[in-house]
Amino acid sequence: MRTLIVTTIVSLDGYSAGPGGDVMAMPMDHAFDDYNVERLRAADTLLLGARTYMGFKSFWPGRADAPDGRGNERETSRLNDAIGKVVVSDSLIEADTDPWTGTTEIVRRAAAHERIAELKGGDARDILMFGSGTLWNDLLGAGLVDELHLMVGAVVLGGGTPAFGDDSVAATLELLDTRSFEGSDNLLVRYAVRR
Repeated sequence: MRTLIVTTIVSLDGYSAGPGGDVMAMPMDHAFDDYNVERLRAADTLLLGARTYMGFKSFWPGRADAPDGRGNERETSRLNDAIGKVVVSDSLIEADTDPWTGTTEIVRRAAAHERIAELKGGDARDILMFGSGTLWNDLLGAGLVDELHLMVGAVVLGGGTPAFGDDSVAATLELLDTRSFEGSDNLLVRYAVRR
Protein backbone atom coordinates (compact mmCIF):
# COMPACT_ATOMS: atom_id res chain seq x y z
CA MET A 1 0.00 0.00 0.00
CA ARG A 2 1.38 3.40 -0.99
CA THR A 3 1.35 6.49 1.22
CA LEU A 4 -0.30 9.70 -0.03
CA ILE A 5 1.55 12.63 1.55
CA VAL A 6 0.41 16.25 1.37
CA THR A 7 3.29 18.68 1.83
CA THR A 8 2.40 22.34 2.10
CA ILE A 9 3.43 25.55 3.80
CA VAL A 10 1.00 27.36 6.08
CA SER A 11 1.23 30.61 7.98
CA LEU A 12 1.01 30.54 11.75
CA ASP A 13 -2.60 31.76 11.42
CA GLY A 14 -3.53 28.94 9.02
CA TYR A 15 -3.28 30.41 5.53
CA SER A 16 -1.66 28.74 2.51
CA ALA A 17 -1.45 32.01 0.55
CA GLY A 18 -1.75 35.67 1.38
CA PRO A 19 -4.48 38.10 0.31
CA GLY A 20 -5.36 37.77 -3.36
CA GLY A 21 -3.87 34.25 -3.48
CA ASP A 22 -0.30 35.57 -3.15
CA VAL A 23 1.79 32.45 -2.44
CA MET A 24 4.95 34.57 -2.33
CA ALA A 25 3.69 35.95 1.01
CA MET A 26 4.75 32.61 2.49
CA PRO A 27 8.28 32.33 3.95
CA MET A 28 9.58 29.75 1.47
CA ASP A 29 13.20 29.59 2.55
CA HIS A 30 16.00 26.99 2.29
CA ALA A 31 14.25 24.74 4.86
CA PHE A 32 11.11 24.63 2.71
CA ASP A 33 13.16 23.94 -0.43
CA ASP A 34 15.31 21.27 1.24
CA TYR A 35 12.31 19.42 2.63
CA ASN A 36 10.51 19.45 -0.71
CA VAL A 37 13.56 17.86 -2.39
CA GLU A 38 13.70 15.25 0.37
CA ARG A 39 10.05 14.33 -0.26
CA LEU A 40 10.52 14.27 -4.05
CA ARG A 41 13.41 11.80 -3.67
CA ALA A 42 11.12 9.43 -1.74
CA ALA A 43 8.23 9.59 -4.22
CA ASP A 44 7.55 8.30 -7.70
CA THR A 45 4.20 10.02 -8.29
CA LEU A 46 3.37 13.71 -7.99
CA LEU A 47 -0.37 14.39 -7.61
CA LEU A 48 -1.48 17.94 -8.43
CA GLY A 49 -4.50 20.07 -9.17
CA ALA A 50 -4.58 21.89 -12.50
CA ARG A 51 -3.53 25.34 -11.20
CA THR A 52 -0.52 23.99 -9.30
CA TYR A 53 0.43 21.74 -12.21
CA MET A 54 0.39 24.65 -14.67
CA GLY A 55 2.41 26.79 -12.27
CA PHE A 56 5.02 24.05 -11.85
CA LYS A 57 5.11 23.40 -15.59
CA SER A 58 5.71 27.08 -16.35
CA PHE A 59 8.66 27.27 -13.93
CA TRP A 60 10.48 23.98 -13.32
CA PRO A 61 11.37 22.49 -16.73
CA GLY A 62 14.04 25.06 -17.54
CA ARG A 63 15.59 25.34 -14.10
CA ALA A 64 17.79 22.20 -14.29
CA ASP A 65 20.40 24.05 -16.35
CA ALA A 66 19.72 27.60 -15.18
CA PRO A 67 22.96 29.46 -14.42
CA ASP A 68 21.20 31.42 -11.66
CA GLY A 69 19.80 28.29 -9.97
CA ARG A 70 20.02 28.56 -6.21
CA GLY A 71 20.43 25.86 -3.59
CA ASN A 72 18.82 22.64 -4.73
CA GLU A 73 16.76 24.24 -7.50
CA ARG A 74 18.52 22.25 -10.23
CA GLU A 75 17.85 18.93 -8.50
CA THR A 76 14.23 19.90 -7.86
CA SER A 77 13.85 20.69 -11.57
CA ARG A 78 15.32 17.33 -12.63
CA LEU A 79 13.15 15.43 -10.14
CA ASN A 80 10.00 17.29 -11.23
CA ASP A 81 10.79 16.61 -14.89
CA ALA A 82 11.30 12.86 -14.32
CA ILE A 83 8.59 11.97 -11.80
CA GLY A 84 5.25 10.56 -12.93
CA LYS A 85 2.58 13.23 -12.58
CA VAL A 86 -1.16 12.79 -12.10
CA VAL A 87 -3.12 16.01 -12.56
CA VAL A 88 -6.78 16.21 -11.62
CA SER A 89 -8.59 18.53 -14.00
CA ASP A 90 -11.75 18.80 -16.07
CA SER A 91 -10.23 21.40 -18.39
CA LEU A 92 -6.68 20.30 -19.23
CA ILE A 93 -6.01 18.30 -22.37
CA GLU A 94 -2.89 16.46 -23.50
CA ALA A 95 -1.64 19.46 -25.49
CA ASP A 96 -1.49 21.43 -22.21
CA THR A 97 1.08 19.04 -20.72
CA ASP A 98 4.07 19.79 -23.00
CA PRO A 99 6.98 19.34 -22.10
CA TRP A 100 5.73 16.86 -19.49
CA THR A 101 3.42 14.93 -21.83
CA GLY A 102 5.30 11.66 -21.40
CA THR A 103 5.15 11.82 -17.60
CA THR A 104 1.63 13.22 -17.09
CA GLU A 105 -1.72 11.49 -16.68
CA ILE A 106 -4.84 13.67 -16.66
CA VAL A 107 -7.68 12.42 -14.45
CA ARG A 108 -11.13 14.00 -14.53
CA ARG A 109 -12.61 15.08 -11.20
CA ALA A 110 -15.44 12.55 -11.33
CA ALA A 111 -12.88 9.72 -11.58
CA ALA A 112 -10.32 11.18 -9.17
CA HIS A 113 -11.21 9.30 -5.95
CA GLU A 114 -11.34 5.96 -7.72
CA ARG A 115 -8.08 6.56 -9.62
CA ILE A 116 -6.23 7.76 -6.53
CA ALA A 117 -7.45 4.80 -4.47
CA GLU A 118 -6.19 2.58 -7.30
CA LEU A 119 -2.78 4.30 -7.27
CA LYS A 120 -2.56 3.93 -3.50
CA GLY A 121 -3.28 0.22 -3.77
CA GLY A 122 -0.15 -0.34 -5.80
CA ASP A 123 3.25 -1.38 -4.58
CA ALA A 124 5.56 1.56 -5.24
CA ARG A 125 6.99 4.65 -3.57
CA ASP A 126 5.13 7.60 -2.03
CA ILE A 127 2.49 9.66 -3.80
CA LEU A 128 3.29 13.31 -3.10
CA MET A 129 1.14 16.43 -3.28
CA PHE A 130 2.39 20.01 -3.23
CA GLY A 131 0.03 22.98 -3.14
CA SER A 132 -3.29 21.96 -4.72
CA GLY A 133 -5.29 22.95 -1.62
CA THR A 134 -8.73 22.40 -3.14
CA LEU A 135 -7.75 18.90 -4.25
CA TRP A 136 -6.02 17.78 -1.07
CA ASN A 137 -8.86 19.09 1.10
CA ASP A 138 -11.26 17.01 -1.02
CA LEU A 139 -9.02 13.94 -0.73
CA LEU A 140 -8.61 14.45 3.02
CA GLY A 141 -12.40 14.54 3.38
CA ALA A 142 -12.66 11.37 1.28
CA GLY A 143 -10.19 9.52 3.54
CA LEU A 144 -7.49 9.21 0.87
CA VAL A 145 -4.72 11.31 2.48
CA ASP A 146 -2.36 9.35 4.75
CA GLU A 147 -0.05 12.08 6.04
CA LEU A 148 0.00 15.88 6.29
CA HIS A 149 3.44 17.49 6.35
CA LEU A 150 2.90 21.12 7.28
CA MET A 151 5.77 23.59 7.08
CA VAL A 152 4.56 26.22 9.54
CA GLY A 153 5.94 29.49 8.31
CA ALA A 154 7.05 32.17 10.74
CA VAL A 155 4.52 34.70 9.50
CA VAL A 156 1.04 35.87 10.47
CA LEU A 157 -0.80 36.96 7.31
CA GLY A 158 -4.09 38.15 8.80
CA GLY A 159 -6.00 36.96 5.73
CA GLY A 160 -5.71 35.06 2.49
CA THR A 161 -6.47 31.51 1.39
CA PRO A 162 -7.18 29.19 4.34
CA ALA A 163 -5.14 25.97 4.24
CA PHE A 164 -8.22 24.05 5.38
CA GLY A 165 -10.75 25.76 3.19
CA ASP A 166 -13.93 23.78 3.70
CA ASP A 167 -15.84 23.44 6.97
CA SER A 168 -17.02 19.98 5.86
CA VAL A 169 -13.46 18.59 5.98
CA ALA A 170 -12.70 16.98 9.33
CA ALA A 171 -9.86 14.68 10.27
CA THR A 172 -8.26 13.31 13.39
CA LEU A 173 -4.48 13.52 13.27
CA GLU A 174 -1.65 11.78 15.09
CA LEU A 175 1.60 13.69 15.53
CA LEU A 176 4.49 11.82 13.91
CA ASP A 177 7.21 14.36 14.62
CA THR A 178 8.37 17.94 14.39
CA ARG A 179 11.56 19.30 12.93
CA SER A 180 13.31 22.64 13.08
CA PHE A 181 15.97 23.71 10.60
CA GLU A 182 19.20 25.56 11.26
CA GLY A 183 19.01 29.11 9.95
CA SER A 184 15.22 29.00 9.52
CA ASP A 185 12.33 30.16 11.67
CA ASN A 186 9.98 27.69 9.94
CA LEU A 187 8.91 24.51 11.70
CA LEU A 188 7.91 21.22 10.08
CA VAL A 189 5.00 19.37 11.72
CA ARG A 190 4.21 15.88 10.37
CA TYR A 191 0.88 14.17 11.07
CA ALA A 192 -0.61 10.81 10.19
CA VAL A 193 -4.32 10.85 9.39
CA ARG A 194 -6.15 8.44 11.70
CA ARG A 195 -8.74 6.20 10.11
